[in-house]
Amino acid sequence: MRTPPTSGLAAPAALAALLALTGCGLLGTGGTSAQDGGGKVTITLAGPNQWNASGSSFGPAWEALVDAFEKREPGIEVRTQVLPLDGFMQTITTQLAAGTAPELVFNQPPHKAHEVHALDAELQKPNPYVPGNQRWIDVFRKEYYGPAVSKALSKESGKLEYIPFNLVAIGLFYNKDAFAKAGIDQPPATWQDFRSACGKLKAAGFDPVALDKGGLAAGWTWEAVSTQLIDKYHDDWNFFDAAGKPGKAPTVTEKSMSKAIKQGTLTTRTPEVAESLKIYKEFFDCGTPNWTGVADGGATVGYRDFVSGKAAMSWGTDFAVEALKADAKFALGTMPFPTITKASTPLSSEAPARYGASIGGTSYMIPSTVKGEKYAAAVKFLQYMSSPAIKPWLDATGGLPAVEGVEPSAETAGMLEGEWGKPFRVVALPGGPEGTSFRDVFDGYLLGRRSLEEELADLDKWWKRGIEAGIKKNAWGDEDWAK
Repeated sequence: MRTPPTSGLAAPAALAALLALTGCGLLGTGGTSAQDGGGKVTITLAGPNQWNASGSSFGPAWEALVDAFEKREPGIEVRTQVLPLDGFMQTITTQLAAGTAPELVFNQPPHKAHEVHALDAELQKPNPYVPGNQRWIDVFRKEYYGPAVSKALSKESGKLEYIPFNLVAIGLFYNKDAFAKAGIDQPPATWQDFRSACGKLKAAGFDPVALDKGGLAAGWTWEAVSTQLIDKYHDDWNFFDAAGKPGKAPTVTEKSMSKAIKQGTLTTRTPEVAESLKIYKEFFDCGTPNWTGVADGGATVGYRDFVSGKAAMSWGTDFAVEALKADAKFALGTMPFPTITKASTPLSSEAPARYGASIGGTSYMIPSTVKGEKYAAAVKFLQYMSSPAIKPWLDATGGLPAVEGVEPSAETAGMLEGEWGKPFRVVALPGGPEGTSFRDVFDGYLLGRRSLEEELADLDKWWKRGIEAGIKKNAWGDEDWAK
């Protein structure tokens, strides 16, 4: 399930969570819940396949993980039910409402709080699969999961109702062999480094960056660039807290950005807007020629050009690793987007590139209809998936760990490197109203059909339309700043 980034005032950072579901056409289903005659408790885990195109298995590494759990707990059998990608949301929502869902279900489908177990009490008990642990909640990386992290909570109940098996993040995959042939010793850490690498890769016969007609590169690049340059305005534009009340938020919110634009504090004539556009276009100029005619690459931008070795870098998520390792014939690495320093532009804020990982990857919950020994077995499996035992599975799939003490896979470690794994402090500069894509707003400029001045003039119109639409949608109209 992948939706291209839209260019409304709400930043597309949440798309990484949706991207966790990309890259596979899913068919078929697996087993059903049962308790066999041998006295085993059988539980079923049902959700979409995020790693490969199989309609019956999440892959050999998953099967090995389940086998290891069953050997540890010989009285429990775990079956995997692979739900079709184009219907899993409706299937799980319907089952939860009807009380027919299996013991473990993927957490993203819409549901009511009473339809699933709150796990707060369980999380205060020891995790038996983590030596020395006194509280299960303590095994998780606190910046991503726990009572203090709002997106880990059910919006309806305010309870912790699911357990993350991994994190989801984005970054740039790169072909280590291509870098070596081009004489690039290290992934480019700064924009100056990137400019140099772009020239070297072109001289060595590579398209430096794989691009396609999808919206992912357009959205992610705009975020990565503009959030760096406007980081300096964190205090100036920070009018509201995360709940929308007057105050401050760790990341300047959509509402705060809307007020800054509505009141003229931020306009398309703010110098960092034009500078963001210039660097944005530089990135696309370093990419696949005629990219608007290249098929959408799925979870990895320009997938075909990248795995064939034609292009040396590609935007993607950690969930793309299993497919990349199967199709690419070169050593693979990941890196953050380069940091834009004053060596590249005097308008730099010197803020490091940030994007942030999240728990929006693979997470499962227990329906409230699950009781007794089946409930206990489901809890045990969730605990096992919150232990170091998941390391081989994470390594095979490129997964990023949600628990402490487990290192990320070699291929995706760059997605958590340095500051990149932390959220940016100001949401990206907007494009147009919700529902318009970044390509709608920026294609003419990126393709050289519109000048920078023309783009800035039109962007002003897009912003004004977006602000008014946002004020109406969010019912902010009665607030003084919005009138």
